[in-house]
Amino acid sequence: MQTAPRSMRLQIAIFGRTNVGKSSVLNMLAGQDVAITSPLPGTTTDVVEKSMELLPVGPVVFLDTAGLDDTGELGKLRIERARRIFDRADVALLITEPDRWGQCEEDIAAAAKEKNISLIVLVNKTDIARPSPELSEALATRGLSPILCAATVKSLREKAVAEVKSRLLGIAGKTAGAPRALLGDLVKPGETVILIIPIDKEAPKGRIILPQVQVMRDLLDHGALSLTAREHEYTQALAALKAPPALVVCDSQVVDFMVGNTPPGVPCTTFSILFARFKGNLAAYAAGAAAIRTLRPGDSVAVLEACSHHAIEDDIGRVKLPHWLRETVGGELKIDTFAGRDLPKDIASYKLAIQCGGCMLTRTEIVNRMGKAARAGIPITNYGTAISECKGVLERVLSPFPEALAAYRAAA
Repeated sequence: MQTAPRSMRLQIAIFGRTNVGKSSVLNMLAGQDVAITSPLPGTTTDVVEKSMELLPVGPVVFLDTAGLDDTGELGKLRIERARRIFDRADVALLITEPDRWGQCEEDIAAAAKEKNISLIVLVNKTDIARPSPELSEALATRGLSPILCAATVKSLREKAVAEVKSRLLGIAGKTAGAPRALLGDLVKPGETVILIIPIDKEAPKGRIILPQVQVMRDLLDHGALSLTAREHEYTQALAALKAPPALVVCDSQVVDFMVGNTPPGVPCTTFSILFARFKGNLAAYAAGAAAIRTLRPGDSVAVLEACSHHAIEDDIGRVKLPHWLRETVGGELKIDTFAGRDLPKDIASYKLAIQCGGCMLTRTEIVNRMGKAARAGIPITNYGTAISECKGVLERVLSPFPEALAAYRAAA
């Protein structure tokens, strides 16, 4: 990990009509030619992503979308792809021209408001014309204070970039993607946490997976100590400590082993449950896990994976989790897997949705996914809570989180 992963960056989406200069604005903010620009409408045909360090804001991802007034069948597909970006954006930059405010801009502003996304309006091409009275009135009516810019004029860029950065600094701490502690609030400086990390086929050669790396970094940031062991070394690690650990965290697939070998007074949980709290709403996930006990043979379950990867022989989401679910239910289930950012359009047809740890998705995306399931009346949980429920140890691994434990008990 030489850079912050995309899922931990502030996601800034750039919206607007075709040919208003969205790609020029991206190049202006990035300080380099990231996106192709042209006077021809429709140059950007898909979402262009640019990860960078935008000082002093920090790590960000700019998402340059196709024009939302594109026409034709292909244009409809581009617009649909662009609109999906609202599900992952923390901030929306709406680019308009000095005399343009119509239905397209209204729709973008309304979508940002519906998703509770901060909206920044940039009036581009102000080297050609000043904002019209109609535009100024439309923005004032909506309480929007625009930033004036001329993205292609180098001498006028600096002030606009500084204003955008200032706005972003004010927004960054309030978004769903704002910095959160993974487990630093559960332990005190100087206390020891044991991390149980199995080395299996899913562990990348020479490395460990992203959630485990992030937990280690979070412990370092909070001055806590970590002791890492494989499952067969766990009891040896416990014996090596002069005092009991403040917390034990394990990979979900060995959660029953960890619970069985952890002294009753020592709190314990899983990496996936930590990420359920970090990226989503752990109480809602815990309540969703209780729905596993209501499943019956033949029911449909949607498994939501954040990353699209080749399934291996013992794949956790496609092999192990379905096996544990069928064991718990006592029969076959209809299990559909949706990889990457794809979600079932008919999620209401499922009895349960199970989200992966979500290390490749932003918190905004996870929260939006949970919201869609809730609106459809479908319980949603995640890998860690689901596996712990199947293995009969969910109450124990939720014990560090009283609110989530109460939600599980109420649902159960």
